Amino acid sequence: MFDDLTKPLADRMRPKSLDDYVGQQHMLMPGKPLYESILSGRLHSMIFWGPPGTGKTTLARLIAQHSDAEFMPISAVLSGVKEIRAAVSEAKKIQQEQLRQTILFVDEVHRFNKAQQDAFLPHVEDGTVYFVGATTENPSFALNNALLSRARVYVLNALTTDDLRGVLDKALADSNRGLGGLDIEISDEIKQQFAQAADGDARRLLNLLEIAVELAAAKGSRVINETCALEVLSGGVRRFDNQGEEFYNQISALHKSVRGSSPDAALYWLCRMMDGGCDLAYLARRIVRMASEDIGNADPRALQIAINAWEAQERLGSPEGQLSLAQAVVYLACAPKSNAVYMAYNAAMRDAKQSGSLGVPVHLRNAPTSLMKSLDYGKAYRYAHDEPEAYAAGESYFPEQLTGTRYYQPVDRGLEIKIKEKLKHLQELDKQR
Repeated sequence: MFDDLTKPLADRMRPKSLDDYVGQQHMLMPGKPLYESILSGRLHSMIFWGPPGTGKTTLARLIAQHSDAEFMPISAVLSGVKEIRAAVSEAKKIQQEQLRQTILFVDEVHRFNKAQQDAFLPHVEDGTVYFVGATTENPSFALNNALLSRARVYVLNALTTDDLRGVLDKALADSNRGLGGLDIEISDEIKQQFAQAADGDARRLLNLLEIAVELAAAKGSRVINETCALEVLSGGVRRFDNQGEEFYNQISALHKSVRGSSPDAALYWLCRMMDGGCDLAYLARRIVRMASEDIGNADPRALQIAINAWEAQERLGSPEGQLSLAQAVVYLACAPKSNAVYMAYNAAMRDAKQSGSLGVPVHLRNAPTSLMKSLDYGKAYRYAHDEPEAYAAGESYFPEQLTGTRYYQPVDRGLEIKIKEKLKHLQELDKQR
């Protein structure tokens, strides 16, 4: 019944033609450069960037098929410069003896270091191979500029739920490569559950389906029911490549949702990261940072609430401590916003780095010894508590070169409204002095 029973279902169901290929319509519609290039057999080096299970390897195989080119795959996980040289040598042989081009497909290309990536360059330049790399990481960060300049980057998107339903239905109906000969019974509702659990990954979907079929068969059944589905799908997590591109995308979305005063979106991204297995201590640290960067003195309670949430998370662990982080995120999102402290800090840090080692004004220096007193350390210092309103009007606390500099500009929100009023009053006293 099957082409090869030893192969996993996902491999057996790999599309054999562009007509069978699912998803990526933004690249594979008539008129699109990649689609027209594939149909015409015009090869060029390229990078496929996208989440797992979106068809990167399959697309590379189809390009080789349409171009009548040799498809030569290597994995950056298992290979090194030795394997690269062997592949190039074989490509030269094919070029000379068969007059055919070679597509050198490198899976997980971001795992190669700079030297390994550089090893491809001369052979791409002289036309020995057409380089096609597949990566789940942002090529801007993961790949050398020299390699990027010689290859066009194509972005593959996660498959939609409808795409995955189509993949699942095809696998259930195909009697040659799929499960069509087994008469599997599965409701539309459970199909939807499988498609959602796959989270845009066709390979994961077919693996889950294959496990469910085997589980049902072990019980002497052809029916994938709720009990079977629950057993197979339990414990699944959303896509969250820790410390990878998706990780930074999601923490950015969480931070910007808080900054944008959207408690609902902030909660969603927080839960996405928790569901994906993100380190809760990392989340707690970032939430504390948000409290200072985007709320600051507009509501100083935000920082305390963030720190309290961090402490509660450490004491309670998971899952109990997750609720404390959620409470803090909602509070921060709803709090009045100010980046005045953040901006002031950055400006002051720039001056500290650029202005050199400016000396402390003599009147601000302590004088614990007679020598220091003889050098006028502390002389003419005005003790603020002895002055009206406990403020030494007109006094400067900067080095002379920076006198009059202002970093902190409170906003007209939250407590900073009152802070701004007070600072304005003190500035008026300075002018009068």
